[in-house]
Amino acid sequence: MTPLDLLGALRRSALLVVAITLVGIALGAAAVAMTAPLYTSSTLLFVSVRSAATTTAGELVQGNAAAQQKVQSYVGVATSPRVLQPVVDDLDDETTLSSLAPQVSAETPVGTVNIRITVVDADPSRAARLAGAIAESFRTVVVDELETPAPGGTSLVGVETLAPPVVATTPSSPDLVVDLLLGGLVGLCAGVAAAALRARLDTRIRNRADIEAVTGGPVLGALAFDRDAGQRPLVVAVDPRSPFAESFRALRTSVQFIGLDRTARCLVVTSALPAEGKTTTVANLAVALSETGSRVIVVDTDLRLPRLAELLGLEGAVGVSDVLLGRADLADAVQPWGRGGLAVLPAGTLPPNPSELLGSNRMADLLGELARHYDHVLLDAPPLLPVTDAAVLSRLADGAIVVAAAGRATRGQLATALETLSSLGATSFGVVATMLRPTGPQSYGYGYGYTAPRTAPEADPATA
Repeated sequence: MTPLDLLGALRRSALLVVAITLVGIALGAAAVAMTAPLYTSSTLLFVSVRSAATTTAGELVQGNAAAQQKVQSYVGVATSPRVLQPVVDDLDDETTLSSLAPQVSAETPVGTVNIRITVVDADPSRAARLAGAIAESFRTVVVDELETPAPGGTSLVGVETLAPPVVATTPSSPDLVVDLLLGGLVGLCAGVAAAALRARLDTRIRNRADIEAVTGGPVLGALAFDRDAGQRPLVVAVDPRSPFAESFRALRTSVQFIGLDRTARCLVVTSALPAEGKTTTVANLAVALSETGSRVIVVDTDLRLPRLAELLGLEGAVGVSDVLLGRADLADAVQPWGRGGLAVLPAGTLPPNPSELLGSNRMADLLGELARHYDHVLLDAPPLLPVTDAAVLSRLADGAIVVAAAGRATRGQLATALETLSSLGATSFGVVATMLRPTGPQSYGYGYGYTAPRTAPEADPATA
């Protein structure tokens, strides 16, 4: 997963990441509430080693060096049973050596002859008393026992207290701030991991790269997500200068190039699943093609849930099905749209057998007649996976264009849709990516941002 993919995954799963982070913070707070507070008290001791008759500066230096060497071994002495057992014996409670030892630690700062003895206990006063008692026991063991003076003399090792133990006023653990930060950090990492795993398991199409991975080639066109598509679906007509309209013109160019090396006058526009934007795509593509002076007819062959006539603002009571059944003449069913060479043939009356009707010889004859009168014949067909209408229709047309919406169909569903066309001998001219989020270079194939002003006046879509 690339950094850009990870950022996209985090954007899509932002609520999940935030929720898991908050759970981590809550667990940190719960850990603080459930943990008994502990208090720390420590004492700092100074260790000195002197010769029997220290009279010169050189002897003082030698004594200090000897003290630094000895103090390293004294760190272990401070926590040894020989030091701690007398302290346990003097206590009036049930404390044992094994229970006291984990509470005590000793260290020496680098380059010094100091030893710091630290005691952690649930009672701050008891922690201070234990630290003082261990320091005294340590002094006795080192000075009077381990470093036994010569008979009648004094010990050459001295242990003095530099900082006596102090009763702590605040607990040393748990640390609320640290635990909350740690919980939040762990929750954030878990949230990022969950978002990445979710993106890895989510096989829905998200960008052009996902489509190219399925098709093995570049996409035919890339259309960004338009939040105003419901209010102004015919963006090429009502907002011709917008980048969104330009993306349809780029698709128009791709469609025109299809016909350079093969016949591509009659195209089926379909999708793998419903609600992927195929009707909006075919309508805007038809308007864009008619802008070049071409004679274009767009036919609603979705005889189950037709939307083309409603989208274009036309009456759809009479159309394809009526022509195929001989209940209406083609000339009467075709309706002009706009001021150019665009015509529309609605779906008409919904038949009980759409697949049989669309795959009939009459449909093949109808497409042939339309191809003789128009430069481009675009067929708005049902999705491929729920029904067979589009696949049957694609065999009669020159080929199909498959619309794939980001966040709708999975890569497997798109592959199955393309395989359905191939298995029936239909030609797939390519895939058009729709509803791409305008967050990066894949929003539009040619790199436009989605911020163009809308200055063109709205046209009357029903003007003949």
